[in-house]
Amino acid sequence: MTKRIFIISGEYSGNIHAANVVKELQKIGADVEIEGIGGDDLASCGVKLFENIKNLSSVGISPKIIWKHFKLGKTLLDYLKNVYKPDLVLLVDYGGFNLSIAKYLKKDLKAKVFYYIPPQVWASRKYRIKRIKKYVDKVLCIFPFEPKLYAQYGIDNVYCGHPLISSLAPKAGRVTFFSKHGFDTERKLISIFPGSREFELKNLMNVFVESARKLKARHPELQFCISHAPNLSDEVYDKYLKDRDIPVIKGENQALLSVSDALILASGTVALEACLYKTPMIIAYRGPKILYWIYLLVRCIKRVSLPNIISDKSIVPEIIQNKVRTDVICAEIEKILYDESANKKMIKDLGDVKNLLSDKKSSFEAAKVIDEALFS
Repeated sequence: MTKRIFIISGEYSGNIHAANVVKELQKIGADVEIEGIGGDDLASCGVKLFENIKNLSSVGISPKIIWKHFKLGKTLLDYLKNVYKPDLVLLVDYGGFNLSIAKYLKKDLKAKVFYYIPPQVWASRKYRIKRIKKYVDKVLCIFPFEPKLYAQYGIDNVYCGHPLISSLAPKAGRVTFFSKHGFDTERKLISIFPGSREFELKNLMNVFVESARKLKARHPELQFCISHAPNLSDEVYDKYLKDRDIPVIKGENQALLSVSDALILASGTVALEACLYKTPMIIAYRGPKILYWIYLLVRCIKRVSLPNIISDKSIVPEIIQNKVRTDVICAEIEKILYDESANKKMIKDLGDVKNLLSDKKSSFEAAKVIDEALFS
């Protein structure tokens, strides 16, 4: 008998990981019908979209986006309860919306509620774990230290492995990539990743570009480029990058991470991607002051980048908020570029982080758990 799954994934990366789970369910041959909230990756797998995440994008939190999500939640619950009636709802990342909706899913539906790529309750807002315990039937963990945490609260969970381990593209050929984009293979390349949200570009683009110019003035042999996050339009990028003296590359994030000699990154999953390629990096992050103050109140750990969190030590320099200045960024980049011992140590430590993560194929493990829950 065909079972119905509904997937709720509200962000670019979560949509990709959700699509990979769908592909694995299809390979397994699970007799399922799938609808959901997601993007083009999910749609390309044959998932009927209730809402495309393109319609949910926003700059931080605003009354408009809050209202938009409130209306979406109301219409979604009505649809799931009275029309679609899923056997299982798979929440993927997108903690704010998904944890809010989970309460009503559990109350109004008979469906199982699974959470893949759960909120990082170990990093901030640990109180969320009580909501997970109350409204989620099973957590599909992606970090090796998560199962123990959830087990302490009596939450059913399974470790699937991190999705990047199996989905990360092989390292690109340096000569081929450099030739394609007009870079000199004899010179070091520093790549800038200013973020995938508009408010990150607003707060980071200018200081990152100015840092690159200062580094270039001190070290003429260096070359730079900026990564254009594929989920942001050209119009958004043009708004914050008016001077095009630094090349911009769009849609080749992983290749760029893998061939660069050093990286200037906004915090996020991109730091873990860079770590898996063992590319030396610094993290610099600055947001609106009010959001930073709220973060300080709800955080559970002091580290912000995933390589440092997973290893529980300071491998990657973290330059946060008021410390995000060109002199600080330049000094840290010069250290990992020109201090041979510091460079080698970082590369070794990044390799150690990769060893801490299992080689499980996360999307397959998640699909297997879902299939067993529906048909066993």
